[in-house]
Amino acid sequence: MENDRKMSRRGFLKTSVSAGALAGAASLFGGSFVAGCTTKEQFDTIITNGIVYCGDGKAPIKGDIGIKEGKIAAIGKIGKSCDKLIDAKGLAVSPGFIDIHTHTDTNLLQAPLGDSRIYQGVTTDIGGNCGDSPFPYSDAYFETKKGELRYGFPFWQDIDGFYNALKEKKIGINYKSYTGQGQLRSAVVGDKNVKATKEDIAKMCAILDKEMEMGSLGLSCGLEYAPGSYASDEEIVELCKVVAKHNGLFAIHMRNEDDRVEEAIQEALEIARKSGARLEISHLKAQNEPNWHKGPNMIKLIEDARNSGVDVTFDRYPYIAFSTGLTTFIPLELRDGSNADIMARLKNKATSDKIGAYAESRVKRLGGPQNVLIAACYNPENSAYSGKNIAQCCEISGMDVWPMIRHLLISENLSVQMAGFAMTEDNVRMFLAHKLGMPASDGSVYSPQGPLSTEIPHPRSYGTFQRFFGKYIREDKICDLATGIYKCTALPASRIGLKDRGLIAVNYAADIVIFNPDTIIDTADYSNPHQLGKGIEHVIVNGQHTIENGVYNGCELKGCVL
Repeated sequence: MENDRKMSRRGFLKTSVSAGALAGAASLFGGSFVAGCTTKEQFDTIITNGIVYCGDGKAPIKGDIGIKEGKIAAIGKIGKSCDKLIDAKGLAVSPGFIDIHTHTDTNLLQAPLGDSRIYQGVTTDIGGNCGDSPFPYSDAYFETKKGELRYGFPFWQDIDGFYNALKEKKIGINYKSYTGQGQLRSAVVGDKNVKATKEDIAKMCAILDKEMEMGSLGLSCGLEYAPGSYASDEEIVELCKVVAKHNGLFAIHMRNEDDRVEEAIQEALEIARKSGARLEISHLKAQNEPNWHKGPNMIKLIEDARNSGVDVTFDRYPYIAFSTGLTTFIPLELRDGSNADIMARLKNKATSDKIGAYAESRVKRLGGPQNVLIAACYNPENSAYSGKNIAQCCEISGMDVWPMIRHLLISENLSVQMAGFAMTEDNVRMFLAHKLGMPASDGSVYSPQGPLSTEIPHPRSYGTFQRFFGKYIREDKICDLATGIYKCTALPASRIGLKDRGLIAVNYAADIVIFNPDTIIDTADYSNPHQLGKGIEHVIVNGQHTIENGVYNGCELKGCVL
């Protein structure tokens, strides 16, 4: 990773929440609701005629919202004295949605509006997940990059440099990032499967401490991916003690999400318990049909830990297919080192045979090659395979399963994204409905235009929140609308520690989405992912009316780094 190699990814709540357990009301953050007031104050914007869901999980209220200087200034009977009047026409008015688990990162420099996010009502993305962040880099590596530009900006070394690039670019949504443990380990220890020394751990802790002082949310791990996976629990505990010192958040993509998922949950909980860090279990899932029955016990492990004092919640995307890199079909012990090291192993018959046996076992556990979709190929000779599953690829090429996978890995220089259809809707509904769960995309910023339009992302990047409200709330009725909005607003805000977002309350930032609960739905799919969903009528970011009647109105972008 130090050589800039990208890591592969990747009971219902009612109207009130128990004390200490994710209270979403204004009192949690020190804000106040002002309903029924009358004022003749001049506002920048007034939203009128809407059904206002304040984000606290309670029943909606009726009243106008006055916005001034980027903040919510009043709620209630406030007159019509404003520069801009938005008629919500009886639609739902909600705090902007907060996506607590994304891989947006540098994509925001290429699509600064944040198209795939803002068009689904997302006003805040949390990046740097699964152990992968675009910082920090070692002094030695940074020296080799001095003078180079990255997405038009001087190559940065730390979170401060990356945040500065975003600020200078000007972005359409708000953003905050974790420090990736895999990238941090790469910068200090390297990409090899070696034990970190006491000196290494001390240096990583010092860098993380500095990153958090600069504004990092906390630490993320991707323990299925190299080189972060080479860290011991003891090493991660020491890093998480730094997170706890800053009251940050520790987000973990666990070491295993299929056959050993329960053990992996216990490991994550124990790291949190020993370090004192608040814990976010990323994209909770039980992959592969033989593990689907484990869902209820996974929930019980988390509930029991929370009842014993571990501050833990989890997130989940509303799809049954995961997305990651095809390199996950290479055993971890053969994934260390540089791309060149891994390519050499693929080309060596002895190690290739070993990798092949592992890859074929992974395909079998996923239910067969028809359940493994090749999302994107960049080498023109492989264009026929993009959007096809492995079984179809084998039919086209005449190759067997492992030779097909090996060909793709080598010819694409390891950069092959895949989707695996490995989960059950019953578990998706259970995880999304649970009081400790919240929807999150595990996706990124993309755009139907420009350089990112050539990618073939998982549809979750475009459709997570519209799908959550359209399919899971309106159609499947996993919870009521007020609770669903809470899960997308005040709940993630409370986990991230945002003191002035996630609620419609006076003195809070005016991040607001107006949507139609009866029509909201995703339209992106695996073959055509660059599709904007339906039902989002207006989006306001820091008081700036950005999406107007369903389209970008060309305004100045007012997203900020949090």
